[in-house]
Amino acid sequence: MIIAARYPFRDGERYINGKYAHLLEEVRTVIHSIEASSHITKISREKTMVGRALYDPKALNKSFKQQFNQLGWDEVRIPCDYPTKYYVDGYNPRISSGGAFREMDFIKEKLGVEVQFGKYAFMVYNVAAKMTIFRNLGFIDSGLEIVPMKQFADRMSTGVSYFEQIAWDLEQRGVADIDVPALVIGIDA
Repeated sequence: MIIAARYPFRDGERYINGKYAHLLEEVRTVIHSIEASSHITKISREKTMVGRALYDPKALNKSFKQQFNQLGWDEVRIPCDYPTKYYVDGYNPRISSGGAFREMDFIKEKLGVEVQFGKYAFMVYNVAAKMTIFRNLGFIDSGLEIVPMKQFADRMSTGVSYFEQIAWDLEQRGVADIDVPALVIGIDA
């Protein structure tokens, strides 16, 4: 795979290059090591592309996990103990939050990495919320979001988000004091 685009959020590219150049090189190595064509294994059942062979996001994620893990990057999962103090008097939920968690795909030193081949909302959530949460909990100080370019996403199931969307959204949103320096990397086959 190739790196086709980079979007620095809150001066993330400069920050990460200055503090984690060696880890950024590992990320580049991982991206370039993924042979995208070997992941055209999903046969679509969607109305608009029945029978078409597509890139399989789950298989791609598995390859990224294998490559990052070989270089010593670890997934970090934190349990969520949801507060009940905001419930109104008399409200008794029938389900508990037991087993709920948040996780970051990969962390090494204090650099977090998310690889996202999912729906639109997850990309912005990763950068604008999850990275801040993991920073506030002391796990990271900056992050990378690896996402497909539009032409790559178009060769996956419908609804997969892409680099051009998140770059536009983050530009329009602007930067807040609580945001984490991040670099969004757009990849293609």
